[in-house]
Amino acid sequence: MSQQRLSIKEKLGYGLGDTASNIVFQILANFMLIFYTDVFGISAAAAGTLMLVVRLFDGITDPIMGGIADRTRTRFGTYRPYLLIMCIPYGMLAVVAFTTPDIAQDSKLVYAYVSYALLMTCYTAINIPYSALGGVMTSDPRERASLQSFRFAMAMSGGVIVVWALPQLVDAFAEYGQQTGYQYAMAILALLAVVCFLTCFLLTEEREQVKVSKQSSIIKDFASLFKNDQWVLMVVITVFVLTLIGLRSAIAPHYVKYYVGDESLTSNFLTMGMIASVLGALATHFLSQKFGKKPLFQFGLIIGVIAHAALFVLPASQIVFIFFVFFVANFVHMIVTPLMFSMIADTVDYGHLKTGKKIMAMTFSGHLLAIKLGFAIGGATAGWLLSIYNYVPNQAQTKEALSGIMLGFAAVPAVLLAAAYFVMNKYKLTEGKLYKVQEKLSISE
Repeated sequence: MSQQRLSIKEKLGYGLGDTASNIVFQILANFMLIFYTDVFGISAAAAGTLMLVVRLFDGITDPIMGGIADRTRTRFGTYRPYLLIMCIPYGMLAVVAFTTPDIAQDSKLVYAYVSYALLMTCYTAINIPYSALGGVMTSDPRERASLQSFRFAMAMSGGVIVVWALPQLVDAFAEYGQQTGYQYAMAILALLAVVCFLTCFLLTEEREQVKVSKQSSIIKDFASLFKNDQWVLMVVITVFVLTLIGLRSAIAPHYVKYYVGDESLTSNFLTMGMIASVLGALATHFLSQKFGKKPLFQFGLIIGVIAHAALFVLPASQIVFIFFVFFVANFVHMIVTPLMFSMIADTVDYGHLKTGKKIMAMTFSGHLLAIKLGFAIGGATAGWLLSIYNYVPNQAQTKEALSGIMLGFAAVPAVLLAAAYFVMNKYKLTEGKLYKVQEKLSISE
């Protein structure tokens, strides 16, 4: 068991992989819906359905990719090679997805489906091996929590870059029009993502060996995940949390533009939220060492419920308070998220003891499926809410439309976090119990 401490350099290198992932993920979360409705030129309902269909379709590839990654053997390792192979296609498809072709409306919708589906498939092919890599760099649960803390601090740093830079870059290319502005801005950010993935590849090392039985199959490996009750609990929580993110992030630009009433604040609002997320991720390492993962996770969920309830009742005139509460909501959210990923790695050891299978990439692929399911439901709900409440792009909204925006931005997220708290009460893999699991595994080996 590789329980040695990881160097800061290696943790930073690993974190750069999620900086790269998050450059695209945060653009999809924060800007894709408003890009489709206000720039690309399709309806909110069509955009919502698109997000649901593509993300659910993409979820089918997750367990397949997990099984392929677990069975990969190269001189670079099991999971690291995918960072090298897939980074350039990933960057290119990000640009394609935010390109607006000069074609008929029906053809444009087809283009949106195809380009978005290809981007998400490529995201799967690089992100599942990347996520699994964190589980084989060390087996120590505290080091895993530390590694995930670095990962999400770096991920949110990528988010800070995106939410600040994308509007600025689009404005910088304003003379060419918004459609071209998005395309050029994505080209610059995609290049940065490629460089980050390559650096991650160079600075990380696989230490744990993943053994896959010759009698096993991808279908059997995926089915075995559901025998792992602790993994199932974390997956349910993940669906709740990511539905929140998909919903709130998609509506956040609409919230600032139409509810707060000042579109120029969008970049600052989202950037401040990302800075809060970076600080939350950095704090996770120290706080989890002091309080333990589960109590800290539950604390983050409770504060998240309170913060979103406050956002729902705060009037648009209270801009300073809105910024502050949004800061708090993002801070505690990014305490929860790194813990969630480190707990997934912990469930691998528990599942290994329970089923006899250590399937790191398959475990993370199942988790990524839950992420995409939640993200799909959230993104689709955002589009549908806007449509149901009669949102009309680029004009002052009615009270009805503003109600829909507030439901998506604050009320529904509060309910989802409360549901996640209820499920978390049943999680039992505390640090002490996990060490006992690993002791039993070392004896059996």
